[in-house]
Order: sequence, then structure tokens, then C-alpha cells
Amino acid sequence: MSVYAVHYTYDQRTGERDRVRPAHRAFLGDLHDAGTLLASGPWAGPTHGVQAEPDGALLLVRAEDVAGVERLLDADPFALAGLVAGRSVRPWTPVFGPWTDDD
Repeated sequence: MSVYAVHYTYDQRTGERDRVRPAHRAFLGDLHDAGTLLASGPWAGPTHGVQAEPDGALLLVRAEDVAGVERLLDADPFALAGLVAGRSVRPWTPVFGPWTDDD
């Protein structure tokens, strides 16, 4: 299996995001327990030099291919509630750390 970096961009409905967050985190917790989700979390602040960047998150996912990542994350409660305004999926090759091919 390959590792993919997923960038979520959220819409502006922070109140709705707060309401759905427990289900979102339970969903991600199940993926993590299964070994599919390696890590995830919200961005802690804006990108250097970007003033009005929307909220978002980074997820590292193991899957066979991009389509598998997309199918998996389509079931995320944030996605089902329409809170994910954008999602990009890129293959990622860890060279150092716990998710290299050597583990």
C-alpha cells in the first residue's frame, strides 16, 4: 500500500463543523485503529504570507490508490455534511520516520 497526503479545506460553517466534529473524530479514530489513517489534524495557523486562508486539515492515509483514498474519505461525516469545500490527494513518499517502506 502507498501513503497519500490529503489536504482538506473547510467551508466557513464553523458552528456546523463543531456540531459534526465528534462523529468526524470517531470516524477518523476507527480508520486510525485499523491502520489506514496514519495521522491527521487541523492546520494550526495560516501559511506563511497568506492572510485569509480557509480552515483545513492534513491527513496521511494508506491506500491502494487515489481512488481508494477518495472512496474512503467520502464517508467522513464532515464530507457527508458538506463541510469539506475542497480536498486534494497526493502520493507521498516518506523517507524518514515511522511510515517508510522499512517499517
